[in-house]
Amino acid sequence: YANAESKIGSHRTDSSHVLDRYILSKLADTIDDVTASMDTYDLFAACQHIRVFLDVLTNWYIRRSRDRFWAGDQDAIDTLHTLLDYLTKIAAPLLPMITDEISRGLHGDAGDSVHLSDWPTSAALPRDVSLVASMDLVRDVCSSALSVRKAHGRRVRLPLQSVTVASGESSLLEGFEDIIKDEVNIRQVVLTTDVDSVASHELQVVPAVVGPRLGKNTQSVIAAVKKGEWVQDGDDIVVAGQRLVPGEYTLKLVTRADTASASLSAGRGIVLVDTTVTPELEAEGLARDVIRAVQQARRDAQFDVSDRISLVLGTDATLQQVLEPHAEFISRETLATSVTWDDSMAREISIEGTLIGVQVAVSR
Repeated sequence: YANAESKIGSHRTDSSHVLDRYILSKLADTIDDVTASMDTYDLFAACQHIRVFLDVLTNWYIRRSRDRFWAGDQDAIDTLHTLLDYLTKIAAPLLPMITDEISRGLHGDAGDSVHLSDWPTSAALPRDVSLVASMDLVRDVCSSALSVRKAHGRRVRLPLQSVTVASGESSLLEGFEDIIKDEVNIRQVVLTTDVDSVASHELQVVPAVVGPRLGKNTQSVIAAVKKGEWVQDGDDIVVAGQRLVPGEYTLKLVTRADTASASLSAGRGIVLVDTTVTPELEAEGLARDVIRAVQQARRDAQFDVSDRISLVLGTDATLQQVLEPHAEFISRETLATSVTWDDSMAREISIEGTLIGVQVAVSR
């Protein structure tokens, strides 16, 4: 990214961008966790901490920051440079060869080996506990909503009308609605703390754990649970005169059978997705499918990411009529200076069962 924009990354931790602050705070936690694991010679845990961080770094931070990198945003480039600098140092004992290669790429071949560096600490990194809590919940909501889309056959490029998040922690999501909209391709995000209005808790006893402790009382507990005769007291469940502690039961949120929904992790709430597809939403989805096809054509032609193009689309009259209102959107997303239509050109790309043609050329 930096080379494409003729930029050089440097070590900085003062960016004010929300994604930069989030990932730097996650890095600080990871350094502490890996250090603690290595101090006790727990290599498995150390590897797992790095794997978890790599998932956040790659599948959230870099993916959501790609437009900033393409634009040559110095804050984004410097933050990624800093992340990789720290990451190569804490991963060096576990991945000795590749971390040295990456480190030399960051600092130049003349730099010392990463294995000669001091072990890093998190002291110089910014921490924002509330931001991490909010963004982690945002990621959980997005993951759950995307799983609902997949389960109901709604492709990601097809926009949907709304998603409702019912959780006692929904206030953590305030101010982050636009990220959820963009990530899930949804038009409206509804937040509510009234979980009972959309879901109910389903309790299940774990007999293998409860049995040895309760003995003959186990069956009466199971019978009471089936009748719904139980109450929650903090982390405990009181049923049939017995108190069940975490590990002796599972508690999950369930909605009506006809509701498109998924639970958040650790029973934190539930996500409900309106999967109704209107002609308007379908048209926008087709436009997004075309954009993906054009982007692939750009890659196949080995265009630079910044190249402006002229675009010709081969479609029948019906599809052209659907796509024309979205021509400006297609142009903006593909860097096309012009979009023209040619119903006589060869059509080899399938868009939701309809063949279209795509022709791209660098705009002069």
